[in-house]
Formats: sequence, structure tokens, C-alpha cells
Amino acid sequence: MKAILAQRIRTMAGWHWLALFGLILGAWIALYAMSVPADLRQASALYGPDFWRDFCTLTPDAAGFAKMAMMWALMSAAMMAPTALPAFATYEDLSHTAPDTDFTRLVGGYLAVWGGFSALAGLLQLLLFRAELITAFGDSNSRYLSAALLLIAGGYQFSPMKEACLSKCRRPLVFFMQHWEEGPLRNGVRLGLVCLGCCWALMLLAFVGGTMNLAFMGLATVIMILEKLPELGRYITKPLGAGLVGMALALAAGIV
Repeated sequence: MKAILAQRIRTMAGWHWLALFGLILGAWIALYAMSVPADLRQASALYGPDFWRDFCTLTPDAAGFAKMAMMWALMSAAMMAPTALPAFATYEDLSHTAPDTDFTRLVGGYLAVWGGFSALAGLLQLLLFRAELITAFGDSNSRYLSAALLLIAGGYQFSPMKEACLSKCRRPLVFFMQHWEEGPLRNGVRLGLVCLGCCWALMLLAFVGGTMNLAFMGLATVIMILEKLPELGRYITKPLGAGLVGMALALAAGIV
């Protein structure tokens, strides 16, 4: 059954992926529409940020950090799982023809990388929250912070590191063939680092769109997936970077 699923994934063309992740985006938007009832939005306006800080228990202490790190871990899992699916399917194919394969260890190594990122992102959120640069929702209170994050993400789209990581994500078969002898755990860690190298800057834009904003999460997920598609990705990365840089400059200048 797993082999059949892996083969189906491997044979999907670019437009099949577009249709699939279009449906995923629609599901994220629907979840967002259902996640914030009207009475809670009114409560936010009535009681202000202190109410939501207490309600969401995003306290600037160890307990608050643990919850933020857990939130980032869940968000990373939701956003990265679809992007890693082709690589996991490729590994499953190779595991039938090569020794020393353990899919669980591969996934464990991959998740360890994103667990570390989640802890760092949670710490960053805690620091920004204590500095009153972001709200209890996790979105920016500062136009200049938003502009800086957009500029960093936009500029990174043109970097050699981004291109190198994307090239590996777009060719998982070549990636695994190059590093197969390292074993499943190290392959998983390496895959996680490559994936993180592709996506960390876009992930941090959650502080602009809101770390609890499901619509932003869904849109970012689809963008990161499309970037990794061999047939379509090269047409997205740099135009997206130019758009993000333009938004950053417009925001910093007070145009938007």
C-alpha cells in the first residue's frame, strides 16, 4: 500500500500539485473562518490586548515559552508535512532496493531539526512579545518590524543558499543518492536542514501575518510547496522575492 502511494506521488505532474494544494489552501481558509467567532473578535476590541494575553496565556515566562514553542512545532508540522511529502515518497521507493533503511529514523531526524527551529522561534516570539513589538496574537505591532521581516524574507529569495537548498528539495532522488551512506537518521537531519534553509525566512513572516492566523499559514504553505516543484518553482522564487522587497519598502515609507 505504501509503495503504491509513493508511486502515485512520484508520478504527479505540476498541475496535479496545483490542484491538490489549491484544495489544501481552501481547507485552511475554511478553518480560519471557523476559528475566530464573532463574539471573540468583539471581545478583542472591547477588552484590548491584555484580555487576549491572559486568554491565550502567552505569558512572558517559562510556561509561556513552552506554549509558544509547542505552537510553532504544530505550525511547522502542518506547514512542512506537505512540502516534505515528495521526498518521503522518494525515500520509500529507494528503501525497497537498498539496505539500512528506516523510515521512522528518517522522519525523526527531520522532525528534530524543526523541533529546534520551533524552540528558537518560540524564544524569539517571547522576546518580541516582552518588548511589545508583537501582539498576543503574534502579529507585529511595529511597521518597521514588519518591513524588516519582509525585507529579510524578500532578500533571502535571491540568495545562493536559498537556491542551493531549493535545488536539493526539487530533486529528492539525487539528494538521497548523494547522502545514502550516511544512514536514515543523518539523511533525515540533512533533509530537515535543507527544508529549513528553504523556508525559515518565509516562516518568520508569521510575525507579520499573525502566528495564529490560519489563512496566512495556508497561503505560506502553498507558496513553499510550489517553490519546491521542479516544473514551476523557478518561476516563483525571485518574483516572490521582488514582491516582498517592494512591500517592505512601501511599508517602511508609509505608503501602505
